[in-house]
Amino acid sequence: MTTAAVKVHTASGAVHIAIAGEIDLANAAVVEEEIFAAVDNSATRVTIDLTDLLYVDSSGLRILFELANRLQTLQTAMVVIAPPGSPSRRVVEISGLGSFVELRSQS
Repeated sequence: MTTAAVKVHTASGAVHIAIAGEIDLANAAVVEEEIFAAVDNSATRVTIDLTDLLYVDSSGLRILFELANRLQTLQTAMVVIAPPGSPSRRVVEISGLGSFVELRSQS
């Protein structure tokens, strides 16, 4: 079974979520629940840090797109951190998610 660790830090309306490990169909529902529980309607900015994410399949990518869509509706900025050359960066770029969110190399 794959595992993912979701760590959340909030300060003054900004939510920073770091995801480590792997996201796939086996654990996507749990990861999605943890992420969406951390982001309420009062968030002013959401940062998703994929620096330590080793693998993400389409179910994990769906979570990121759904979050981006929700935040766009709320007019809340979303930043995705993914180091150049990393698997998570490649997935974000190929999927087109980078055109919906701000993509950075580091925080």
